[in-house]
This record gives sequence, C-alpha cells and structure tokens, in this order.
Amino acid sequence: MKTFLKVLLMAAILIIAIKFSPVIFVGALAGLVVAAVLGAVGISLVAALLAVLVAFAVALSPIWIPVLVIMGLVNLFRKSDERVPPMAAA
Repeated sequence: MKTFLKVLLMAAILIIAIKFSPVIFVGALAGLVVAAVLGAVGISLVAALLAVLVAFAVALSPIWIPVLVIMGLVNLFRKSDERVPPMAAA
C-alpha cells in the first residue's frame, strides 16, 4: 500500500508539473532575455571603458613616449659592473 501511495503522489506531482510547464517556460524565457540584455550592457560598458583608456593613453602620449625613449637610452648606455637585465635588478 505504501508503494501505491508513492506512485500516486508522483503521478500527482507530474500532472502539476505538466500544468505549470508553460508558466515555467515563460519565466525561463524572460530570464534569458534579461540575462542577454544585462550581458550586452556589460559588454558595452567594458568596450566604453577600453575606449576611454585608449583615449587617455593617446592623449598622454606626448608625455610618456619621450620619457620611455629617455629611460631606454639611459639603460642602453649605463655602465654596469655586472650584466643584469634592468627588470631583474629590481
């Protein structure tokens, strides 16, 4: 008798699940649409941040390009007792 009640309960749960499947489907579809919109907004924000960083680097290039050239020349002609690459010395 106990097994019969379990089977009856499973059948009732199955019928309820089948009846509510359109509602669950619509909820899942709405969730996917929301996730797609949020993903598109996130990707566009990352692209905008990258564009701002590139514009910032380009705007400051008259400052950092000569500084890099001077640092490179200093490192190139600097006399050192031991031949250690500049990055390994730090």
